[in-house]
Amino acid sequence: MEYTNLGGTDTKVSRVCLGTMTYGQQNTEAEGHAQLNYALERGVNFIDTAELYPIPPKPDTRGLTEKYIGTWLQNRSDRDKLVIATKIVGRMDGADWFRPEGAPPRHTKADINFAVERSLKTLQTDYIDLYQLHWPDRPREVFGFHSFRDFGIDEMIPFEDTLEALARHVEKGNIRHLGLSNESAWGTMRYLALAEKNGWPRMASIQNVYSMVSRRFDYDLAEIAMREDIGLLAYSPLAQGFLTGKYRNGAKPAGARNTLFGRMERYEGGDAEDAINASEDLAKELGITPVQLALKFTDSRVFTTATIIGATSLAQLKENIDAFDIDWTAEMDKAVHKFHVNYRSPCP
Repeated sequence: MEYTNLGGTDTKVSRVCLGTMTYGQQNTEAEGHAQLNYALERGVNFIDTAELYPIPPKPDTRGLTEKYIGTWLQNRSDRDKLVIATKIVGRMDGADWFRPEGAPPRHTKADINFAVERSLKTLQTDYIDLYQLHWPDRPREVFGFHSFRDFGIDEMIPFEDTLEALARHVEKGNIRHLGLSNESAWGTMRYLALAEKNGWPRMASIQNVYSMVSRRFDYDLAEIAMREDIGLLAYSPLAQGFLTGKYRNGAKPAGARNTLFGRMERYEGGDAEDAINASEDLAKELGITPVQLALKFTDSRVFTTATIIGATSLAQLKENIDAFDIDWTAEMDKAVHKFHVNYRSPCP
């Protein structure tokens, strides 16, 4: 296992980060613990969760993922060797089950205070290593959009209020580092500028979608990641399973996320199917598996700090971690560049 610094911090994280959003929905507590134990045996020290999880979000399961990680942590003596990341939900109108008295979640000081304290209690830990804003507070398209829509620019919690509230928790020792998720180039630079202006903590990372069929990060955020030392934590590197080939030709494997829940519009429109099939074909031409190609591609990007993997079985988890052991060659790099020129990120 290889390790790298989390952004500009001195915290070392494994290049493989274990995603846990299936715990409490597709995976039981015991299965989650088994995955955590196996990942740790393989050298993974970086674990990502969120107050929203498991997915899909529901009132009766919310928080179970953090709870399962908490019961696992309770029986360990190596908390200081682990990097635990969680997230506060963004603007979510209509979700009256996240906050006291049914208030819709936002990035206010009160929301942040409540969410941080609840996550600390649920995770059964004294501190959170990386606390991330799951998506922006302001009204904007976030997941799977192709073109800009004008939602207006006034209705938002000021960035200053959000970052100052987070800074207070860093000062208290509740949080070690801060990060963004599903954020734009403009939002990222605003947070960095405010941190510099006010002496507040800088964002150390940005967790955005990134895969062979979702490469908008390359167009603007990659330069910010490099110049500002804010590393990418790439989520959905397998395009929620589509890049494994298991959904090819409309297949619906038993127990798979698309079979159980749907909600895969990001990977089902326009040229998505052609690109996904071409990725699988390219892997075969290169003599590697589709999983190896997809995961090692994401790991090979110079701006990637860690690639977040998820699995519902130990066999899947082993295959995913094993994929990082292959060597990324010049031939592979040239091939995926040509692939991207042909397909141009059809799954934003």
